[in-house]
Amino acid sequence: MQTKILVTGGAGNVGSALIEKLIENPYNHVTIVDDLSTGYLSKLPQKHHDRWHFIKCNVNDLQDIGQVMIAHKFDYVFHFAAVVGVQRTQDNPVSVLKDIEGIKNILNLSKNSAVKRVFFSSSSEVYGEPVVLPQHEHTTPLNSRVPYAVVKNVGESFCKSYHQEYNLDYTIFRFFNTYGPNQSTDFVVARFLAVALKGENITIYGDGSQTRTFTYVDDTVTTCLNCFYENKIVNDVINIGNDKLFTILELAKLVVSVTNSKSKIVHLPPLKDGDMTRRQPDNEKMREILGRELITLDAGIKMMINDDRFKKAIGL
Repeated sequence: MQTKILVTGGAGNVGSALIEKLIENPYNHVTIVDDLSTGYLSKLPQKHHDRWHFIKCNVNDLQDIGQVMIAHKFDYVFHFAAVVGVQRTQDNPVSVLKDIEGIKNILNLSKNSAVKRVFFSSSSEVYGEPVVLPQHEHTTPLNSRVPYAVVKNVGESFCKSYHQEYNLDYTIFRFFNTYGPNQSTDFVVARFLAVALKGENITIYGDGSQTRTFTYVDDTVTTCLNCFYENKIVNDVINIGNDKLFTILELAKLVVSVTNSKSKIVHLPPLKDGDMTRRQPDNEKMREILGRELITLDAGIKMMINDDRFKKAIGL
């Protein structure tokens, strides 16, 4: 019996990595939808072509996504489509707010069809500027201010409400910074690596003291898949992220060291809004589900720079 899975935003970083793993299972067939506003066809799988197909589709357009979902009668939906990236979401706040329509469309169509569970891509941004570290799924206040974070928070509320009223099961993934070979250079690890490998200056907003955690995409995707296959985190929320803290300046120095680059680190004025100074997940649930140690930043960076997909993406 074939399991029919929809992945929205499947031409992005995490979505594409998830699909590659899903189609390793011969019983899965994955329909990938993406409007290609931030995703790329080059990130789609290069194998098992009989187990997936791609449809260009805007999930925020009910008619567009409605045709896809009514035709295919999916068993599961991974809703990862969204406007992403701090700078892009700051520059396009109205586009970000339109993503609420996509969330509503996915949930409405799911509750009226055969969908058993919706997996929603939320974000560490919902915590806003942290009141306490590490940030726990249920005890840390959601202190979000910027439109992107507010939309993710609203999306989480929609998932919980649709379960309460229509008994539609959900799992909410609160993704922290995930990097890997398919990551766009809009994001910090990919951006730093791209310029370092070319010997260009690495630019940092502010003094670089803002802290982040960095999760290699294999850890992120394996956790998502374990939740899916093992029926974990049903009608619940999970932080997906490494809990090892690095400042942005430390990241830049590590990238220079690992790549043996001659790049200089240059400081720019701080961003006006949206660049949180601190972020760190309580990842106890993730570690339990993953069942192993997380990949270190040093090891992940080395894996990324040795990956032909990343080299090709940055023109090396």
